[in-house]
Amino acid sequence: MFEAAELGHVIDKKTFKEEVTRLRADLLEAQFELREKGDFPVIILISGVDGAGKSETIHDLYDWMDPRYLSTQTFTDPSDEESERPFMWRYWRALPPKGWIYVFSGSWYSLPIARRISGEIDQAFFDQRIDQFNRFEAMLANEGALVLKFWFHLSREGQKKRLRSLEKDPRTAWRVTKESWERLKTYGQLQEVASHLLRMTNTPWAPWIVVEGTDDRYRSLTVGKMVLEALQQRLAGQRERHYPVAPPITHKIDTLDVLTALDLTQRIEKPKYELRLARAQGRLSELARSPEFKKKHSLALAFEGQDAAGKGGSIRRLVAALDTRQYQIVPVAAPTEEERAQPYLWRFWRHIPRNGRITIFDRTWYGRVLVERVEGFCSEADWLRAYAEINDFEHELSADGVIIVKFWLQISKEEQLRRFKEREQIAFKRYKITDEDWRNREKWDAYHQAVCDMVDRTSTGAAPWTLIEAEDKNFARVKVLETVCDRLEEVLRAENPAMAAGTGGTQAAEPAPENLRTPRKTARAGEKKDGARQDP
Repeated sequence: MFEAAELGHVIDKKTFKEEVTRLRADLLEAQFELREKGDFPVIILISGVDGAGKSETIHDLYDWMDPRYLSTQTFTDPSDEESERPFMWRYWRALPPKGWIYVFSGSWYSLPIARRISGEIDQAFFDQRIDQFNRFEAMLANEGALVLKFWFHLSREGQKKRLRSLEKDPRTAWRVTKESWERLKTYGQLQEVASHLLRMTNTPWAPWIVVEGTDDRYRSLTVGKMVLEALQQRLAGQRERHYPVAPPITHKIDTLDVLTALDLTQRIEKPKYELRLARAQGRLSELARSPEFKKKHSLALAFEGQDAAGKGGSIRRLVAALDTRQYQIVPVAAPTEEERAQPYLWRFWRHIPRNGRITIFDRTWYGRVLVERVEGFCSEADWLRAYAEINDFEHELSADGVIIVKFWLQISKEEQLRRFKEREQIAFKRYKITDEDWRNREKWDAYHQAVCDMVDRTSTGAAPWTLIEAEDKNFARVKVLETVCDRLEEVLRAENPAMAAGTGGTQAAEPAPENLRTPRKTARAGEKKDGARQDP
């Protein structure tokens, strides 16, 4: 794979100077046009062999372009805060807004490559990461991002020569460390791992560009020209959507569906309601404070439902059982300007809780396949591909220890009308009813179909939907709380059989096995014990 990057490309000083003069002017013009249009971000990944000129090339880009609209994102080993969240969390937070160019020095590829070389993860886990990255980059491309990935290559002898050269120069000697020479010993392993990764992630929407790093002028000029060419093509309107859209999972030939099949007549009388509510709140309080939950898991609760279906009341009864320092409620409304400049899932990744914490989403990422679909705020292709992207998102969270519980609260059209009128008559409820609520009623059937499609396509084993019969508020509130408790107990008891079934308590006389007491940051599936770090 790397033979073409070991041919000895050289650019003489005169040619380089002439080329760079034109290149700088063209890059600045393209950058200003990008800022003026502001309709897509640019992500440049710089990876490769130590000593191949990654830092020097980034410096050249800053010299040639306007640094006010260029930013470098660097990543080393995850911090404690990052380790207690899903792997991709820190990369989502670093994505550029539209109109900006971000250069990633170290990226989502770096740590898996290093851990594969050191033997911390096996091939199967490494390939899972590769599939995850391909889906992530496809999502970025379909959201409009321009993704450029550069791999700087040196032969083994070329790397050794470069390290010696850097070590002799007092201005660069600090860059060559003991670890640099240690990593030279694993050169063969890096080439094997990197060639597999580049082959598997060289996609039409985010191709790799392998650049020979022997000659500084050739390397920098190549990168600058490739960036310019890609920018000019995109600014000229050349863009393809690469992510296929799956057909519907089910086909209807009658009126029976997941919503019409609900029994909305279910009720709980007040005495029984108060007893079951108190019992469920006690269970939840104990589960949320359990060492098993705090050490390895977090909880994300997603609330969707018809307007006036009682989401707020259910959330209030739920948080009454929790320590206020442990949870966060995220009310989701129309995206802000900052959020519209990012992929639509970005604003939800920001609020993913760390271990032992709970985030409650009042409206969620499903707005893309509900309100945005029905109201025409996004294209059909966008909301159709969103099902797969949402499933990927939830799978990533679940695989890294986030327990996801999703609720749809359903009421009849007649009950909604009664509650709307009641809200108009009660002073402290009047703020809840808006003109938008009345407009949404006119699209009842369209929302009904959107909800059925959503449940069919996104109710998975890791993140199933729970449909709540919310005609009776007492029944809905109890079912929500008991569902959360059951889900927490199911996960924690599967990992620690010492959990007392049905109570949320633990049997202190029998501690959890050592492997179950390992914090998430050192116990990811497919990983082995810590070893030496690599930093491609």
